Amino acid sequence: MKLKGRNKISPEFSMSSMTDIVFLLLVFFMLTSNAPNALDLLLPKAKGKSTNTQNVSVTINKDLKYFVNNEQINKEYIEIELKKALEGQEKPTIILRAEENVAIKEAVNVMDIANRNNYKVILAVRPK
Repeated sequence: MKLKGRNKISPEFSMSSMTDIVFLLLVFFMLTSNAPNALDLLLPKAKGKSTNTQNVSVTINKDLKYFVNNEQINKEYIEIELKKALEGQEKPTIILRAEENVAIKEAVNVMDIANRNNYKVILAVRPK
């Protein structure tokens, strides 16, 4: 007496549907994520880890125009604007975006302001 059935159940799992879902999610998140650089800058290249935590962004372009959170300000008022923007923050952090050909003394000026006020500074670069 034969009790075994003719139809075998395959325990294999097809990954093609899971791959499609992951791909669609990737496309969705790429389309809905907002761009962190609203200003067109050519950042210096470096190897390193990127971060998504951002409290205040300071940008210096090649014409030595200063921007705090994409709003243009005079060089003399950077410290005042940073104090306003970082007031009440637990771990105040500045993302410094200095264009590739900007003199180092301009970036050091912002770093000095951060040092005086105990702010953390992260220098933005583009990957190599």
